[in-house]
Amino acid sequence: MASDRRSAQVERLEVVDTGRRRRWSEDEKLKIVLESLQAPPRQVAATARRYGVSRSLLLRWRRSFRPEPKDVAHQPGFVPAMVVAESGPTPCPVAPASSGGSIEIEFAAGTRMRSLVRSTRRR
Repeated sequence: MASDRRSAQVERLEVVDTGRRRRWSEDEKLKIVLESLQAPPRQVAATARRYGVSRSLLLRWRRSFRPEPKDVAHQPGFVPAMVVAESGPTPCPVAPASSGGSIEIEFAAGTRMRSLVRSTRRR
């Protein structure tokens, strides 16, 4: 029991300063980003080490300083699909439901693509 009592006592406690987060100004960030862009490819890590920042932080800064595209409206992306009933008379004869149908996709440029859909259900 004597050993347990002695191990619980603290003789000396030393607090080590681990440093604080550095705050980089926008000008400093820009300087580091420009230097990383001028370095040969695959030298991003070397530039990051030189300034004491992580490679991922430097890459994040590079993305934030990237110029924005001029026309944001024409960025590729997902568009919600809309199901629209065909207008006009129904063709005669009416195909049975098991034969499938077609899907028509209209692109922003005005181009249309029609795809036949067949049922995979077996009788």
